[in-house]
Amino acid sequence: MATEKSWQARISEATDKLAQSFVESISYDRRLYKHDIDASVSHAWMLCGVGLITKAELSAIVDGLHSIGDDIDAGNFVFDESLEDIHMVIEDALIKRIGEPGKKLHTGRSRNDQVATDFCIWIYDAACDLQKQVADLQNAFITMAVRSHGIVMPSYTHMQRAQPIDAAAEMLAWTVMFEGDRKRLLQRQLKERMGQLPLGSGAIAGTSLPLDAGNVLCDREEFMEVAQSSIERTATRDEALDLLWMMTMTSMHLSRWAEQWIIYSTTEFSFIKIADKYTTSSSMMPQKRNPDMLELIRGRCGNVYGDLFALLTILKGLPIGYNRDLQEDKRIVFRAYDTVSSCLTMAAAIVNSANFVKENIEPTLDRGFLDATSLAEYLVTKGIPFRTAHHIVGSLVAHCEKTGRHALKQVPVQEFNDAIAGHKLDVKLDDDVYNCLGAHNVVKRYQSAGAAGGKPLEEALAKWKERLGM
Repeated sequence: MATEKSWQARISEATDKLAQSFVESISYDRRLYKHDIDASVSHAWMLCGVGLITKAELSAIVDGLHSIGDDIDAGNFVFDESLEDIHMVIEDALIKRIGEPGKKLHTGRSRNDQVATDFCIWIYDAACDLQKQVADLQNAFITMAVRSHGIVMPSYTHMQRAQPIDAAAEMLAWTVMFEGDRKRLLQRQLKERMGQLPLGSGAIAGTSLPLDAGNVLCDREEFMEVAQSSIERTATRDEALDLLWMMTMTSMHLSRWAEQWIIYSTTEFSFIKIADKYTTSSSMMPQKRNPDMLELIRGRCGNVYGDLFALLTILKGLPIGYNRDLQEDKRIVFRAYDTVSSCLTMAAAIVNSANFVKENIEPTLDRGFLDATSLAEYLVTKGIPFRTAHHIVGSLVAHCEKTGRHALKQVPVQEFNDAIAGHKLDVKLDDDVYNCLGAHNVVKRYQSAGAAGGKPLEEALAKWKERLGM
């Protein structure tokens, strides 16, 4: 165990063990080791470039840092929690390995700008990884859309039957919803948000040493410019909030999807069947087949919401400058990342295992008068104003319910014409009206952009298949 901290000279007493345990972050910020080593290598190259270390010292530092990374990768490294954080652990190990040159690495920097830099690099990488996972989920949805294409099902508004759709259209809807998440997480967009390089800002006010952050910037794709304010760069966690917000949006969309499929998996609906390996049973009721994975995805959304509000709450009362409160940021963001990442992985697995149950869906398509809007639009093509057509169809639906009919296609043509005549309209229908009735006929007739059937759906699926290389 280390007996002396890098800052120990100022403090007259050794750190109390209770205090030491209370302030340590190495138990969770050790996952930044690659990012810390990477940023330290860049910093060392810059120090050499401005003449603060020699080429020989640079070589020793770089080799030493890489050897530490190799040992951590191989599981041959002991993280000394008495050294508090990943930065001090790596620096201590470096000095022990290469001696005096290791003591020069911290020249011109503080743990304040060091952790801000490491965290920004981690955020960049995390966003890239999540973006790939979202793309995998989209791929699963489109694959399911292809195998479900042609199955007609009801859509719902207010949880009441609305209009018929092709099942592929609902899979496409989730794909498009998650496309917003994927775009938010794209490397270029996050890169533009991250902006300025914290490294070189020091503890708060910068340094009198001739550092050249622009030299570091050339080798770092995560940053677009040097710091405009050393005070702001060491105090902000806006990049972490950006990522948390993106993850919150993704988690919310996952929760909405999970809720939909939980409903579809009920005996009352029985629209979707997911693989048994993504369900559980009951310890008491042997017949149960519970969608626990979906329920956990839905439930864990609340944890991610809590993480966003936790970091917002920590930041809201901080004066501008580094405060130790900021140490808690990583615990929060790492937790949210792990939650969202695992939920995305599970979601893709569930979608890849699932199928719509056609034999349970299609026999019920006559329930709820799903073709009512189609009939109203058909009347519009006969010259009847939409509001009048809407009223005519509404009265026909009410008439069907009173007369024990469950579908508009059961209404004789003469009754259609009687309803129209009641509005003093000179329009006569013939058997052609039945071409717009029935869920399958309706789905084929859709024409508007983004519609849930017909040619628009065929074109949309073709574009997504081409994009995904299917």
